[in-house]
Amino acid sequence: MNPKIWLSSPHMNGNEQKFINEAFNSNWIAPLGPNVSGFEEDISQYLNEGTYVAALSSGTAAIHLALIILNVSKDDIVLCQSKTFSASANPIVYQGAKPVFIDSEKETWNLCPIQLEIAIKDCIAKGNKPKAIIAVHLYGMPYKVDEIHTIASTYNIPIIEDSAEAFGSSYKNKKCGTFGDISILSFNGNKIITTSGGGALVTSKKEIKDKAVFLATQARDKSVAYLHSQIGYNYRMSNVLAGIGRGQMTVLDKHVKLRRKNYQFYKEALGNLDSVELLNEPQDHFSNRWLSCMLLDSNKSREALRLEFDKENIETRPLWKPMHQQPIFSNCKKYINGVSDNLFERGLCLPSGSNLTNGELDRIYSVLKSFFAFS
Repeated sequence: MNPKIWLSSPHMNGNEQKFINEAFNSNWIAPLGPNVSGFEEDISQYLNEGTYVAALSSGTAAIHLALIILNVSKDDIVLCQSKTFSASANPIVYQGAKPVFIDSEKETWNLCPIQLEIAIKDCIAKGNKPKAIIAVHLYGMPYKVDEIHTIASTYNIPIIEDSAEAFGSSYKNKKCGTFGDISILSFNGNKIITTSGGGALVTSKKEIKDKAVFLATQARDKSVAYLHSQIGYNYRMSNVLAGIGRGQMTVLDKHVKLRRKNYQFYKEALGNLDSVELLNEPQDHFSNRWLSCMLLDSNKSREALRLEFDKENIETRPLWKPMHQQPIFSNCKKYINGVSDNLFERGLCLPSGSNLTNGELDRIYSVLKSFFAFS
């Protein structure tokens, strides 16, 4: 059998080892040290909007801390994009709050402004104004920033910008990860750059970063004794993993170019087929193309193609199953227009790693050529 082609595998470049060695040679192995502060500064400079960054153990941890900092607590309502990975929604439940799921619009597959405003008005009319909005840049495609933020501003509701999949993407030449009242990044093993496991909280306010770091280091008060006046968490990134991140930051833009090149490969192969749709960039949107995705004409066709890839040891997967379809969230309120359900039925994520070889692309093309019978 041919070697496995993964959907999105880690892509090391060699620079990481230098920073890891520095951590070992200086004995900075704990969840603090020069690589952590250096990685935070690297991210801040890249985002280039006067940001403050807290490097954390995961993007999920960043969302959890963002909710805490925004004072989300038991029975509060948090509006969350339904078309996303469960990590966007799970921290809402950690806080005892109530997720309310909002469907997508067709252009970017992200949070629908119409459904969002309907939900806000409905919640306010029932006497429970939403405490926060979690908006996601799905697969690296920026959501409709102007429209979503205008609505949030109108009703004075803070936005947690879930940029876990969109590091390197931008909207109107401003980097994703800088739009939210609090924003989050992920450096999980399958992301565009990785620290093995890790994430970051991004903010324009130093006091929010300081609060996040305090909570992420077990909320230890300033005292000779180990004094704690509130609950804390073990969410800080280690100096070793931050070293990997520093090495990865040197090739982030290169990885974006390579992933966008993958999308062009798929567009050239599939763009003329009536039975296939690709996620195009609307005006002012720049996607890192973390994953290239396609829509087929039916669920039957989607599954048939997925199984053909599987026969050739090539990993693909359906688009995220919407949160309102998940058993754990089945009793949650939802505002649905059918878009995310349709995307889930017809959508397929294609191999998109920045380390795909020409030989691997040839294997992928061979499956597509056979399935769609094009020359």
